[in-house]
Amino acid sequence: MHILDAQQTADALPYDRLVPALAQAAQEFADGRITAPERQVVPIDANSVLLSMPAVSADLSVTKLITVHGNNAQHGLPAIQGEVIVFETQTGRRIALLHGPTVTARRTAAMTLLGIQTLAPAKPKSALLIGTGVQAAAHADALVEFFGVTQFWIVARDVSRMQAFCSELSTRHDGIVASPLAADAMQKDVPATDVLIALTTSRTAVIPARLAPQTLAIGVGAFKPDMVEFPAALLAERTIVVDDLGGAKHEAGDLIQAGVDWSRVRAIGDILAGRGEKLQPSQGLPVFKTVGQASWDLAAARVARDTLQGRS
Repeated sequence: MHILDAQQTADALPYDRLVPALAQAAQEFADGRITAPERQVVPIDANSVLLSMPAVSADLSVTKLITVHGNNAQHGLPAIQGEVIVFETQTGRRIALLHGPTVTARRTAAMTLLGIQTLAPAKPKSALLIGTGVQAAAHADALVEFFGVTQFWIVARDVSRMQAFCSELSTRHDGIVASPLAADAMQKDVPATDVLIALTTSRTAVIPARLAPQTLAIGVGAFKPDMVEFPAALLAERTIVVDDLGGAKHEAGDLIQAGVDWSRVRAIGDILAGRGEKLQPSQGLPVFKTVGQASWDLAAARVARDTLQGRS
């Protein structure tokens, strides 16, 4: 069994292979060819939980185990730790142990890339990111590597972190223009951007209610019923697409609190498979909401397996 650390896991999951793997997994999950129950959440203490996320397909299976310890800063340890166990479905033979947080960061960013590829009319050249955490960094890198995005606006309440994020992004990638933007300024005047991505754990909407029709808005950070990134007004105006319809009904606080009509919410797997009505971009681009799913970890495991076996 291969045991990969964070850097080795990242190297095994290039975005140009991870995005098509997610497209395949999304369709398989929609067709019932991947079995992936909702994540199991087991409380450890008042500030800590154990998350278990299994997924089984004909060729490969995974179990992701993640612990979240809210007080770990006092111990000098990361709050989120975990691993993805990869094994052959038919034999149970263990193939790899992947670094869990790295898998989560990269497959989450790759699902955003797939959403853009599927829902946007053209390859984006600019992006506005709300947030400066691990997922924001992963998304910025993914947008540069996969689409060649060169113009970024970064929005956050902490001015020093926002400026540091812009500086670090420009250092990592030559030719990138990363500009800080105050949160209150964005609510008044949103820059003309191809993609707007929220990556926060906010309890109130951080995405403006009024966006240009050609801006694709994506909500990534709000993954609990009490978290909100999308305003209800924007959700009422746009077609809503999600990565996992079942998970969204329990975890997408934006949609739950807005009381959306779930019959009009589309799963990206169905859109990729050509099921349902065609989207009408002339009415404004859809909004895309992701909550995560073990099937996406399975997609990442397939890419890692092929990388380890030297397949292209």
